[in-house]
Amino acid sequence: MTVPDGDLYQPADPSPDAEQRRLAAVRRYSILDTPPDGVFDTIASLAARIFQAPMATVAIVDTDRVWFKATHGLDGVPQVGREPGLCASAILHDAPYAVSDALTDPRTAANSLVQGEPGVRFYAAAPITTESGERLGTVNVLDIRPREATDDQMAALKDLASLVMDELELRLSAMRTVAAERRMRTDAERLARTLQRTLLPPALPRVPGLSAAAAYHPASVDEVGGDFYDLFPLDDGRWAFFLGDVCGKGADAAALTSLTRYTLRAAAIYDPDPCTALANLDTVLKGEYQGDDPRYCTAVFGVLEPEDDGSFTVTLAGGGHPSALAVRADGGVEAVSTTGGQLIGLLPDPQFVQATTRLAPGEALLLYTDGLTEARTSDGTMLGEDGLALHLSAASLRGADGLLSIVDKLLTELGSGISDDTALLALAVPPLPTSPVQEDR
Repeated sequence: MTVPDGDLYQPADPSPDAEQRRLAAVRRYSILDTPPDGVFDTIASLAARIFQAPMATVAIVDTDRVWFKATHGLDGVPQVGREPGLCASAILHDAPYAVSDALTDPRTAANSLVQGEPGVRFYAAAPITTESGERLGTVNVLDIRPREATDDQMAALKDLASLVMDELELRLSAMRTVAAERRMRTDAERLARTLQRTLLPPALPRVPGLSAAAAYHPASVDEVGGDFYDLFPLDDGRWAFFLGDVCGKGADAAALTSLTRYTLRAAAIYDPDPCTALANLDTVLKGEYQGDDPRYCTAVFGVLEPEDDGSFTVTLAGGGHPSALAVRADGGVEAVSTTGGQLIGLLPDPQFVQATTRLAPGEALLLYTDGLTEARTSDGTMLGEDGLALHLSAASLRGADGLLSIVDKLLTELGSGISDDTALLALAVPPLPTSPVQEDR
């Protein structure tokens, strides 16, 4: 079937506005200069087979070129100039059409594919048209001998062009979905970071005679974890601190973290005894979360009491939480054991374990959540309390910031072996200044 001449003669160029809309549609589908693709290759192959022709292409018409997304029998020709006569002219038509002898037809005779290699004589095209009417390109069939096309062949060519358009729409939809998910993920990450910051103190207070530092290392940037810590003054010159981990992730964990943190602060004002503070938290959690969906946490609560010699007495109580580690002035590391304490908010009558230690000048205390000790080392084993203690004993301690730097370096070395969030709180007593007499000796 050859379309009558009257239907072929259209304006040589579309209006500038129409062409701008068409080019915008080409850009929207992000198809130009993409790698070869089996779907479009198959469509070109089917077009050649239906027409029993040696060549077929899926072509997209750009600003100044015709780029071939797929070719069959036209190897080594990725694109041609946007010359009138074949593809560039085909996008001016709403319907498929064919040219029986391109060499003798004045509309196509000057085209380089007709005058030069491969010497096209027969040409058929169906426009690839968007729902709003922009013609992106064409599915083309080419032959080196003059011939006629049947109605069935032209109908099939139109169907193939529709398949190309359907595939482009599917891919555009997929790209938009991915972009939307990426935006949602970015927004969720931003919200998670903001929410996490509200659950932790913005900065630790200055404690006379003590250096303090804290850090939070999330295992995932798009989930709100349940690790928490705090350090605050009591009315009698002592200082209270705590660190812990609530069950779960996300919004539920955030709500539980907020409740836990402010309950412990309020409990310390009422009665700063460490075991009593944890017992009060246990009562609040059980009252807030009842029934079949209990919420629980682990925590270490402590009180710092300064002594006249520059040291601090530390009283700790633990509820289901890893023991704090005391780093001694001689480099030794020992656990301040509270591991017999039970989970907070879960058991009918939990028991909490209390321990007391002394931090002398040059000594420090490290509290951490189990994301650190449950991390996997390079050989697949868990780091554990012993592995952490060994790592700390091998390093040179320089205050609370130095202690956290040691742990930060360890976390970096563990890398992908970390699967849970880690909160850290370091409390260090500065060493006594060295007298000039001692330095001379």
